[in-house]
Amino acid sequence: MEDFNQIQRLLQEKADCQARINLIPYDGAPEIKENSSGKYLYIRKRIGSRLTSKYVDVYSDELYQLLVRNAKDLRELKKRIRAIDKKLASLGYVSSGLESRVIQNLEFTRANMKANIYDQAVLEGVATSFPQTEDIIENRTVNGMTASDIQKVLNLKHAWEFILDNDVIQAKSDYYLLSYIGRLVNEGFFSDGGRIRGVPVSIGGSTYKPPIPIESIVKERIDAILKSQKDDIDIAIELCMYTMKTQVFIDGNKRASVIYANHYLIAHGQGFLVIPENHVSEFKKKLVGYYEGEDLAVISGFLKNYCWKTF
Repeated sequence: MEDFNQIQRLLQEKADCQARINLIPYDGAPEIKENSSGKYLYIRKRIGSRLTSKYVDVYSDELYQLLVRNAKDLRELKKRIRAIDKKLASLGYVSSGLESRVIQNLEFTRANMKANIYDQAVLEGVATSFPQTEDIIENRTVNGMTASDIQKVLNLKHAWEFILDNDVIQAKSDYYLLSYIGRLVNEGFFSDGGRIRGVPVSIGGSTYKPPIPIESIVKERIDAILKSQKDDIDIAIELCMYTMKTQVFIDGNKRASVIYANHYLIAHGQGFLVIPENHVSEFKKKLVGYYEGEDLAVISGFLKNYCWKTF
């Protein structure tokens, strides 16, 4: 059992490293080239036996230092992944092949990831447009947005990249995975954003006051949902709604809950679940109704009709 838990932790760390690598825009060492018109920055990288050089921009000290830091971070992340792979091998872990339906689902979700992140940002009240969201995801310069809103979008990208990792998608959609997603969506805002909430919170627009969650009870409830004999979409929705209503974390609960539910849904080849921009207002009304005692079937029907995308 201890080996199994260690393997799960290592797989999560590996996916986290890979997601961080995906956030680094340039892969290679910075190189300065100079001619009669000025100094320019390039990225140098060896591919096979060939040394390549890719133009970045006009030289500036700030950009050069950024590229140096990126190259250092990249080396350290790749080194850590190699160490994790070595440890996994020593524990006897062998990555199993994914079913074709799950592979298709991963591709389907990746193809729609920019739109999904934008819709989730809108749900959270982030002041962004789709072009701005796209620029953030592509690591381009963004104007007209606050630093905290940009960080929220980057965190959404990081969390989606994490669950779409081939190893992580094979992991159980348990409390520990939810906590890790909570940490990712709260990165930069709380030192341990994946820790279970220990203080009271209020929900705007609702009279519902969520009790302070007890970890053992949250684990038991999640396990019970996972073991139920319901359809995959119903399990995913119940996971999403339970974790939202429980307000497991100090913040980022809607973000974490949606991505968590999608881990389960994608792992079972059943599409993905995201609240589209044009249905956010109606969803929020139904969410308040659910918080205040309305039957789960009401919001579940809405999610199936307007937010569940299959292929």
